[in-house]
Amino acid sequence: MSSETHIPVLIIGGGIVGLSASLSLSQHAIHSLVVERHSGTSIHPRARSVNARTMELYRSLGIEERVREAGASLSGAGGIYSGPSLREVIEAKPRSDKPWKFPLAGLLASISPVNGIWVTQDMLEPVLVDVARERGGEARFHTECISVEQTDDGVTATLKDRGSGRTQIVKADYLIAADGANSPIRTRLQIQSTGRGTMGHLLNILFHADLKSLVAGREFSLCMVDRPEVSGLFTSINNSDRWVFHMLYSPSKGQKPADFPPERCKELLRLALGMPEVEVDIKSIMPWEAAARVAERFQKGRIFLAGDAAHQMPPWAGQGANSGISDVYNLAWKLAAVLKGRAGRALLETYEVERLPVGRAAAEASANAADERGVIATKKSFKTAAALFQRIHIMSGHGYHYASKAICPEDTGPLGGWSWRPWTLPSLFLAIDGRPGSRVPHLSVERKEERVSTLDLCGKSFVLLAGAGGASWVESARKMCSELDLDVAAYCVGPEGDLVLPRGVFESAAGVYSGGAILVRPDGFVVWRQRRPVSDSQPELQRAVKTALCIQ
Repeated sequence: MSSETHIPVLIIGGGIVGLSASLSLSQHAIHSLVVERHSGTSIHPRARSVNARTMELYRSLGIEERVREAGASLSGAGGIYSGPSLREVIEAKPRSDKPWKFPLAGLLASISPVNGIWVTQDMLEPVLVDVARERGGEARFHTECISVEQTDDGVTATLKDRGSGRTQIVKADYLIAADGANSPIRTRLQIQSTGRGTMGHLLNILFHADLKSLVAGREFSLCMVDRPEVSGLFTSINNSDRWVFHMLYSPSKGQKPADFPPERCKELLRLALGMPEVEVDIKSIMPWEAAARVAERFQKGRIFLAGDAAHQMPPWAGQGANSGISDVYNLAWKLAAVLKGRAGRALLETYEVERLPVGRAAAEASANAADERGVIATKKSFKTAAALFQRIHIMSGHGYHYASKAICPEDTGPLGGWSWRPWTLPSLFLAIDGRPGSRVPHLSVERKEERVSTLDLCGKSFVLLAGAGGASWVESARKMCSELDLDVAAYCVGPEGDLVLPRGVFESAAGVYSGGAILVRPDGFVVWRQRRPVSDSQPELQRAVKTALCIQ
């Protein structure tokens, strides 16, 4: 028996990326349906943290505090070690009571209003499901997408309830495939992938063991163990009694996951721990591949790939789930603009143009962080140091910019705009300096006696930020909104502006004069910059908005 329904956006895959897509669409009042073949959210930790850029997005979605609360019980730690057993490595370390800070936390103060946090996938997904449903999104678990067809007018999917066997036909305007590294939808679309491919085979063993007396004051993040009987990587979850061991196995030697039942894994874990007496309680064993693959296309017609379906990468640079969340945040506002008739469909083509290069860069940096077996490289060498340098600028989720037909080009002169850049960390290290295609600079401003970040202004609409002498831009933006039925929030920034800052601070960060302005799109990226005032600002601003929305 089957029934039929219509939904603006159908999302296949109810993991972190699919659920984040639902929330991002709800932010723009677009209804969605999330379909997940498993019976519930993940029971395995998998991803252990979200970076600063992801927390910016969750802050924009209004769930920052709920995400922080979800991960509050975790004990973050640094330290990447190696040795013949965990006990031998950790016992050689001195104990310390100094609190540990998230990587780059001190440097991020000038870049972002938030830091990354420790929160595992099994802690985060229930929060996302609850909020998605609270905001009107649908999420169906134990439901499988068994077929997908598309025409110029829409997408038709057949869904099957895996419990009852009942089927339903769902018609959607667009479909987001967030259905994992082995994406059936990507396969049906015959989209090929490129990259290094499989780099290693591992068993992800989630287990409980009370190691608090060993690690207290010597908390760690990762520890590689190599011995004749077993090789693998310990990953701390709470640095107390919850752990993951990524155990290597070799299909080329005839080994397969079935060769490692729980009892054998317990024996090998005790060897790797160097603690034959410890009680080990295995919760789950999940085979996985360390691999680097990026789809050649992120869009085919009305179907979009996101997350692991678009780019698979080893987890050692912390880019997997974080990259996927940025994928769907980039896509959601564009889908909303097109569905509401405010943008041309060509805007959707910029999703692939903007996100595919970012996915490739993240996959390459993640692959370079691994050794020849696919686990994180721990040997001190020039290659390891170079790989760390390559990924350090993307660890926070920043360090990239977009170039597409929806980003207004600017004439940067013979010096390429370098003379406009302030000598600050955001500008010099991450190119966050107001140029089109970059994330809007973070500045702490006073708005109506409340302290907010410039990033807090973004999320639902375009934002115009003008210098202290840029009142004409603000007035033009307000007139344009009325005439074109557009939503642009416009502010002057300065000592007496709508957003209060000391004179020259905004202008320096954004690379404009007092009479200049920048236009920021809903996902927080600058689409246009005019460094100086112009004689007639409204036509200039109108052209910028039309370019940003791909309106002819």
